Amino acid sequence: MKKILLLVVILAMFGWAIYDYMSDHDDPVATDSFSITEETEVQQLKENVNGGVGINIGDQAPPFELETLAGETITLADYQGKAVMLNFWATWCPPCRAEMPDMEKFYQNQEVEILAVNLTTTESSEKDVESFVQDYDLNFVIPLDKQGEVSSLYAIRPVPTTFMIDSNGIIQQRVFGALNYDQMVQALREME
Repeated sequence: MKKILLLVVILAMFGWAIYDYMSDHDDPVATDSFSITEETEVQQLKENVNGGVGINIGDQAPPFELETLAGETITLADYQGKAVMLNFWATWCPPCRAEMPDMEKFYQNQEVEILAVNLTTTESSEKDVESFVQDYDLNFVIPLDKQGEVSSLYAIRPVPTTFMIDSNGIIQQRVFGALNYDQMVQALREME
């Protein structure tokens, strides 16, 4: 019985993966990148920035305002002139949990601002976020997307999703899935 149940779960997950891939395949939001952008593409984007606001590589990152876990109100414009790693995550997400220690190391060792936007509408409670931040000893800014407006604005699907935004506010990379420390450093170097 356990083997049958396990097989059903595996088949369901496989079916969902195929469905998700097929639905993302036609979605212009989901087709830009599933990994770090190649250096030559980044250089081309730096030269051919379209200047419009949007969520694609080369677009001006959409502005937003959120309250942080510390109770401060921040805007993306507060970070103008700085490289920003804009990450969307949740406490229940295993890949998010996996990348958090590397994000903290990245924040401590590199010249970058990290805005780790928590998808608060998907959490059991805000206290889960507080506990998570304490358990992982995170020191970067944790904005709370309590209404789901910013995650909708950035069309977040899947979690985690990361946008690497240069000092001019231009999206240089969009990555679906967890990043490790070396990938974060590489992404930052490609923005310089």
